[in-house]
This record gives sequence, structure tokens and C-alpha cells, in this order.
Amino acid sequence: MQSDLRLEDLEYPFSQHLIATMPAEPRDSARLMVVRRDSEEIIHARVSDLPQWLRQGDQLVLNETQVASARVVLKREQDGREFEGLLAEKRANETWLLMAKNSRKFCPGDRLRLQHESGEAGATLRCLEKESDGWIVEFVDGVDSSRALEECGRTPLPPYILRARGECAQSDAFDRARYRTTFGQDNRFHSVASPTAGLHFTPELLRRVDQVTQRPPVFVTLEVGMGTFKPVEAARLSDHVMHMERFLVSAPTLAQIASTRPNGRLVVIGTTTVRALESLPDPLPSSDFYGQSSLFIQPGYQFKHLDALLTNFHLPRSTLLSLVGSLVGLDRLKSLYALAQHMNYRFYSYGDAMLIL
Repeated sequence: MQSDLRLEDLEYPFSQHLIATMPAEPRDSARLMVVRRDSEEIIHARVSDLPQWLRQGDQLVLNETQVASARVVLKREQDGREFEGLLAEKRANETWLLMAKNSRKFCPGDRLRLQHESGEAGATLRCLEKESDGWIVEFVDGVDSSRALEECGRTPLPPYILRARGECAQSDAFDRARYRTTFGQDNRFHSVASPTAGLHFTPELLRRVDQVTQRPPVFVTLEVGMGTFKPVEAARLSDHVMHMERFLVSAPTLAQIASTRPNGRLVVIGTTTVRALESLPDPLPSSDFYGQSSLFIQPGYQFKHLDALLTNFHLPRSTLLSLVGSLVGLDRLKSLYALAQHMNYRFYSYGDAMLIL
């Protein structure tokens, strides 16, 4: 049974200078704090050392969604004013939810031109109607929206990275390469954030994992939506309304998951992968499963498809912190985070990682 926790239970003191503004180079050189749920042992290593904590029969599971270039700079045709925003959600009728700064100044019928990083104009959006979270817009003149975003969209880095960088800007080409996983090939869903635990993996590291486990990694696809990083604001966690995310788990992946235990462990990479697996029906389907998840994992939750987790260090007041706290206990997690800060681990999306065994 899940605990009815208060919002302040998801707070912890944090030093802003530990926000990682750039990824580790190479990817798997990021630091790794290894902890066990059944002991007080803590080991400090690198993500590249991961294979030494794996054994034959273990099954690695990753989220292969590819983050979209969903951050946009727009220029309104009638007055040339620029706006920055995010195409946060693609609707079934080929319309989009646009969340933009100062969007209250938009009117139905306004035409907004996408601006390339070079300053060149791209495709045009038309404002249709206002919603509580932003504006419903559509691409005009039959434009291929995916192509338009690849040409003019920017990498949807979390705002805290952009703020922490300040004047130390990077080209979008850099972030487009580094804020995507090396294995993420699935763009059927519109993910507006990367499954960041997967950013640490190189093809060579995945090969080394395969050599140890003798089971190739398998993949799920979960659409990472805006709500992933939305802070909990309700006074009690039980009152927080969790966002909905679409996901897909293929029949071959389901078969591998079902055959892993009891001889091996399910080693899950990232909280988005956890949400997909824990949202599967019981018993597991035998064919491709498409579903929607609004699962909010809180302390007291009993995990069904997770034996070990590799994840980054998460924000206070986040549903992600609640999920990891459900695995190791919130009090222990806060002490581990305090130790990580004392040892200058790098936090959040471009930061270091924790392996919970």
C-alpha cells in the first residue's frame, strides 16, 4: 500500500552549482554511485564500470524513444515579434499544443514562422484556439511537421540547464547529438525530453554488457511528456494528478522479460523505462502491447518488473524522486543525495548516475 506523503517529503537541500550544464565526455565516463538495497555498502565508480555489477542471465531494458527537436523560435508575421516556445504535444487531428512565453498576446488566426538557428525562416504555424496550457496551432500549406522540426526545431533542453549555462551557449548541433541516446531510433511518439539515464550508454558499453549477460539489451518505447518534470505542487502526494504517456512494448521484449527470472535480474535503465514496465498488464501479453500510463510510483509501491535500476540524480518535488525513493526509501535516498553533493556528483539530465542493486 502506498504511503500518503506530504509535499515536503520530496524536498532536499541542493546546491545549484552542481547542475550539469554539459554531458560527460565520453558518455560512459560519468560517475556512478553504486548502492545495494540490502546493505549500507556504497561504491563510487564510473558508468563504464557497469558490467562488473552484472552477471550472466541479467536483462538490460532501455527506453529507445528519440527526443524531438520540439523547442521553437517563432516570428509573428504581422509585427515581426519573436517568441520562444515548445511544441509540447501532437494531437490526433494533426494539430499541436504550443506552449510559448507571452502567448497570451496571440490571437486566433495569427501566423507564426519558425526561425532556423541561422535566422532563416521556415514553416508557418497558425493559431487556432487558446487552452489552459497554451495554444492549439497547426502547420499550414500541408507542411510535413516532422521535417519542419528537424530543419528549424531546437533541442528541448530542460530550462534549468539553459539557465545554468547563462551566457555560455552551445550550438544546437552539439545538444542535438548529445541529448539523444546512441540507440534511440523510435520517433513514432513525440518525446519532449530524453530518457536521460540512457544518455550514458555507448555502443561499446552495450556490447560489453551483452558479453557479460549473454542476453542482448531489449527496448521499450515510452513517450516522455512535459509532465515528466512537472513538479509536484499538491500538499499531499495523493492529490497530485499524474500526466498520461503513451508507450509500446514489443512481443520479443515481452518474451525476454518473462523469461529472465528466476535465473537473472531485470536491470532497468531510467525511470521512463520503469513506468512502461510497471504499467504492463498482468499476466504479460504475448503480442505487441500499446498502452497509456499515468502511474505515479510512491513509497510503499511493490515493483513487479524491476530488480535493479540505473538512474540520474533527480529534482526535489519531482515524481521521479518519489519513484527512486520507493525503491530505496526516501530517508536513505536523501542521505545518498547529501553524500553525492558532498562529493561533487553532477545532478540532473546531463549529470552523473546511481545504480541501485
